[in-house]
Amino acid sequence: MANLINAERISIAFGTRILLDGVSLGLDHGDVVGVVGRNGDGKTTLLELLVGERDPDSGQVVRNRSATIGHLGQVEDFAAGATIRDVVVGGRPDHAWAADAGKRSVVTHLLGTLDLAQPVGELSGGERRRVSLAAVLLAGHDLLVLDEPTNHLDVEAVAWLAEHLNRLQSAGTAMLVVSHDRWFLDAVCNRVWEVHDAAVDAYDGGYAAYVLARAERVRQAAANESRRQNLLRKELAWLRRGPPARTSKPKFRIDAANLLISDVPEPRDSLKLREFATARLGKDVFDLLHVGYALPDGRALVDHLDWSIGPGDRIGIVGVNGSGKTTLLRLLAGEVAAQVGRVKQGKTLRIGHLSQTVTELDETERVLESVQRLQRQVKLATGRESSASSLLEEFGFSGQRLVTRIGELSGGERRRLQFLRLLLDEPNVLLLDEPTNDLDIDTLTVIEDYLDGWPGTLIVVSHDRWFLERTCDVQYALLGDGRCVLLPGGVEEYLERRRNAAAGSPAPTRSPSERTPSRPEPAEPRASATTTDAARQRQARKNLARVESQLAKAGARIEQLHADLDANAADYEKLVALGAELNEAVARQESLEEQWLELAEQVGEQ
Repeated sequence: MANLINAERISIAFGTRILLDGVSLGLDHGDVVGVVGRNGDGKTTLLELLVGERDPDSGQVVRNRSATIGHLGQVEDFAAGATIRDVVVGGRPDHAWAADAGKRSVVTHLLGTLDLAQPVGELSGGERRRVSLAAVLLAGHDLLVLDEPTNHLDVEAVAWLAEHLNRLQSAGTAMLVVSHDRWFLDAVCNRVWEVHDAAVDAYDGGYAAYVLARAERVRQAAANESRRQNLLRKELAWLRRGPPARTSKPKFRIDAANLLISDVPEPRDSLKLREFATARLGKDVFDLLHVGYALPDGRALVDHLDWSIGPGDRIGIVGVNGSGKTTLLRLLAGEVAAQVGRVKQGKTLRIGHLSQTVTELDETERVLESVQRLQRQVKLATGRESSASSLLEEFGFSGQRLVTRIGELSGGERRRLQFLRLLLDEPNVLLLDEPTNDLDIDTLTVIEDYLDGWPGTLIVVSHDRWFLERTCDVQYALLGDGRCVLLPGGVEEYLERRRNAAAGSPAPTRSPSERTPSRPEPAEPRASATTTDAARQRQARKNLARVESQLAKAGARIEQLHADLDANAADYEKLVALGAELNEAVARQESLEEQWLELAEQVGEQ
């Protein structure tokens, strides 16, 4: 039995629909489990059963009476008239809690812009969510049960939260996390539970390991699910070939991953897509000429911005909340006018703008009617012809959900329908504002797969690092002071900038990544550095070959140890010794994998 929670054959149904059927699982100290699954499959219900907020129809949940549980639900319930200080630190004055560096960090990163004396009843939904999260983190629980903790957090806050939870896990705190943020899941979890078809499948490792194991399971046991398999394998291929951030903490064998993706092409052919986009859009898409836009208080969101966006560009935009990301998309779409300068649009543009709200949906319409009213048959930008009903099925609407009224759909289902309706208009420019909000991981992989072959200009605002890096070729940051800067190092460079700014580090010499998008400056002479760079590259390649050789030997040794374990199954003392040696060999292999990835990154940068 697990030390904290043990569920024994629990089942629960709502009406005629069975959400969980005979599920048994448990949590121990130090476990950090990510819970994934499609919207409506029972993730939140599972959490409520485990923490005791809901009773199962059959089976039982046993909890350690000496352990405390902190639960962040999807709905905040505060006492009437309570202030932020009351909720987060029990009403204590600053001098009573601020001496604790850990508590100070939580309050600073989650509530830094809020006055602790402010009543929680006056806060926005996102602010209330941050207050609830801060209160749970500061309470010192043995088990944290977090339902979508990254909602309403920007990319910087998500990165901080991952680091904070890793520190708590090192101290023995157990966690159960429902999230659709795949980068976050991979950064914090050491196990994954997939909720589907009234069952829960368990996987060891983070999200990356889950993708590998699930792809293998699908390939071996479900030949009729070829489409789902291809999506998983494509995502895994990108995971191994993509940004270093995705592979900096490998949870699976490099050899196994390479074997699985050996016949999988790159997610998209950028050159071919750009050629298609030029044919559809011409040479001009957006030209921003000295554009400026400021808030009524005078704070500049963009300041004299010059930017030329061409056909086939795939751009991701990051920035803290309030830095002007949504405003920039609205400027591009022509929904607001620049206060200074001019936004010039190409003549052949068909803009699809996915906003953060879903108010444009008629809640009285049924799902199928809503789509067929636009088009029954559509030729997508990828060239594929499809019916409205088949597209709905791809986006998770089938059976009874096709005739469900929109007003009865969940937030995630409405978001799916909103994106699908956008595609039916056959746009050649997509402006996506937080497209991952409320979407489950399976739906996100469908959208990513569609965007892989979509020949148009794509501009994405998102706090979801995985989606941003997966779908875009380049990232920019709005820094909140009117500047829009290129991020050659992606999101990691942005976070480093933010850390330096918070630490008060002096601003570095103006570099290419700090220039506005369309103001290139001559590169500085690098004659003296050329020889050094070449030497470094040669040394990196030698080191890479050496580590690859060591990895092969480590892998062979591990295989031999597994064979020895099988041969000595009846010898307990021998098994203990072999097990200890196997653990050391696996640790050695993981260390070599880390070295291999770092060296591969260095070679790729040369």
